[in-house]
Amino acid sequence: MTTTKPGLDGNRLQHLRQVIQQDIATDKYFGAVILVARHGEPALQEAFGWSGADHQQALKLDSVFSLFSLTKAFTTVLTLRAIELGQFSLTTRVAEIIPEFAGGQREKINFFHLLTHTSGLPALWIPKPGMYIDRLDEIITAICQNIRSIDPPGTRCHYSPLFNHALMGEAVRRCDPLKRSYRQLLQDEVLTPLGMHDTAIGLRADLRERHIFPDFRGKPPQEHLGRSNLGPQGAFKEEHAEMPWVGGITSVPDLFRFSEMLRQGGTYHGARILSPATIDLATRNWTGTLPNELYKSVALNHGWEPYPAYIGLGLCLRGDTVCPNLFGSLPTPRTFGNYGSGSTLFWVDPVTQVSFVYLSAGIMQQAPNIERFHRLSDIAASAAL
Repeated sequence: MTTTKPGLDGNRLQHLRQVIQQDIATDKYFGAVILVARHGEPALQEAFGWSGADHQQALKLDSVFSLFSLTKAFTTVLTLRAIELGQFSLTTRVAEIIPEFAGGQREKINFFHLLTHTSGLPALWIPKPGMYIDRLDEIITAICQNIRSIDPPGTRCHYSPLFNHALMGEAVRRCDPLKRSYRQLLQDEVLTPLGMHDTAIGLRADLRERHIFPDFRGKPPQEHLGRSNLGPQGAFKEEHAEMPWVGGITSVPDLFRFSEMLRQGGTYHGARILSPATIDLATRNWTGTLPNELYKSVALNHGWEPYPAYIGLGLCLRGDTVCPNLFGSLPTPRTFGNYGSGSTLFWVDPVTQVSFVYLSAGIMQQAPNIERFHRLSDIAASAAL
């Protein structure tokens, strides 16, 4: 339901509701759950539409969605935490932590390169054709054996769908004094302290009934195979899948808790995850005017001019150019957040203190998804008084 809160225009939020309803009615996607807040106070929390094309299951506020690449935000936080604890630094070379990654130009790749997507590794979705992707140890072995640099690190920004965050997930695991798995480390150090009880890596058994299985609407970009052989996207059904780049699931209320931790400088309800200094560093533009090569192709194919990548340390930024942007044009330049393939997004504007969380069903293609979120983000940002 929509309510009027201090600092947010209820009429503009009502308009946002109507635009979402129209999007669903015209079959742009099946449904969505949204939360818009200011200063941490939700003003719009609502579920719209359905989980699939058959309109059999209505979405609810506590529906649980596969996050795709928004999972990377969790791995980013674990990596920044490890840096704060002195387990390694931004300038530590990855091969110092993962020795089998050594060789060729990979020797020079450090954690700054991984976080800013300037590693020089190819932008591939899998390190070995046809392999299962639900075991981190097997993914790391395949990366080290099969993947070589295509550019010197630091020279180009090429979004990494898998490799960078798989390597970071492995690095934090290897540096953990308690020798926990990536999944357990995330649970103990992020999810439990933040009260994110509807969030997991892998499809936790107690969340299965509320899970909205990804529907690519007949246009899957690639397979995500799991060892239980549950279909071409079966990795998203694996309970014990450990995929630090794509394997997270969550609800809108849980993702709002995570975004609130970032908005409040690394702390939420007394739980300290990161420091304000780290959040400040992570939400600066570290890729300058470099385009994101992956989205440069999307732009050119859609008739847009290429635009800067605007990537911080593992977080995406609004930036100061008027261009196609998931965060819209109206949020301020240091607005930050993350997104997942054609369906999931959160952002925080540190100036206006507006927060936006959106998880949707029915995965959109890249350019239409950018246009969708650009519109919705602008409407949400315009509600600030």
